[in-house]
Amino acid sequence: MSATDVITPSKLKPMPVSQPVELAPKPSLIGLTREEMAAALREKGVADKQIKMRVSQLWNWIYVRGVSDFDAMANVSKDMREMLKTHFTIARPEIVEEQVSNDGTRKWLLRYPPRGAGRPVEVETVYIPEEGRGTLCISSQVGCSLTCSFCHTGTQRLVRNLTAEEILSQLLLARDRLGDFPDREAPQGTVMPAEGRKVSNIVMMGMGEPLYNFDSVKTALLIASDGDGLSLSKRRITLSTSGVVPEIYRTGDEIGVMLAISLHAVRDDLRDMLVPINKKYPLKELMDACRAYPGLSNARRITFEYVMLKGVNDSLEDAKGLIQLLKGVPAKINLIPFNPWPGTNYQCSDWEQIEKFADFINSAGYASPIRTPRGRDILAACGQLKSESERMRKTERLAFEAMMIANHGED
Repeated sequence: MSATDVITPSKLKPMPVSQPVELAPKPSLIGLTREEMAAALREKGVADKQIKMRVSQLWNWIYVRGVSDFDAMANVSKDMREMLKTHFTIARPEIVEEQVSNDGTRKWLLRYPPRGAGRPVEVETVYIPEEGRGTLCISSQVGCSLTCSFCHTGTQRLVRNLTAEEILSQLLLARDRLGDFPDREAPQGTVMPAEGRKVSNIVMMGMGEPLYNFDSVKTALLIASDGDGLSLSKRRITLSTSGVVPEIYRTGDEIGVMLAISLHAVRDDLRDMLVPINKKYPLKELMDACRAYPGLSNARRITFEYVMLKGVNDSLEDAKGLIQLLKGVPAKINLIPFNPWPGTNYQCSDWEQIEKFADFINSAGYASPIRTPRGRDILAACGQLKSESERMRKTERLAFEAMMIANHGED
């Protein structure tokens, strides 16, 4: 499969003016806590003495077996299955488009049904296969309100938060598509780890600011790490924030996953421009919250993400400032070569400069891996995600791909 191969099961058609408004979709059992699921079943007439057993059955079928059809629940009575089908759903979102990069990265454009009086919405989710692990990059919002100047997603206005169901369903769908549930096979030609789980790690680094959707993100991640279900270790779940300081404290206390900070600058004046939320929560407040994050140690470090922008934040003075800023914080610094997108005014730092920057930080005792760009050819790399309603036309995308080949070669 080539870098530009696209799987397009369907396209959204314009709705005629005369067409009646669609009925609200059935509520989903995905994303409910056990207590919420019990209440939903009780409301539909399930006897109290059966509630605990039924919740346990459903939890196992949804999150361990990964079924998306109530009829597949073999140990649930036919009458119970009929009731569930009548009142609830466990369906996945629609796959509008699936793209596969030449490096094996997969990107799904997913469409969710309307909520209330709203319209269908779309988000992008990315799977990155690596040696020994596979990482799924999950979105938490449709669009983004932060307007970080170097980020493609930030040019799309915020439409709405995703629900816990919509966040979790990205993980369930990826595991479906990759053959990562029992008795499933991956699609032919899928590139993924040779052993173990196909989705071994998840990162809340897709579209949106996770901590501006705290409650839904919390519910989704606690379900993802539940030992009787999806059972992902909290050390394999990373939440990335641009610096919503009050919710950083809550994340440590209430969720307990690994923390990543979208940093990108070591001075308030520059960060105000690159990451405008810094005007509300400046660097001192951000670093105080990081130092207070529970469980910090060399084994539980905070990751600081730092995109390398030519002539903007890539000098050795910036590297020295970074070391001073992080003093006393167990940290890893991910250096991210800037991933271009149509219309951007930024350029990626020269590779030689990135290496000098990394060497300086390494010599100060901090791990500073240079992140290998993945999925650039399908706009799946860091900072490139944007949903279909805001995406490029095909001619623009082909021109962008031609530019990428010219600048970086076909490899």
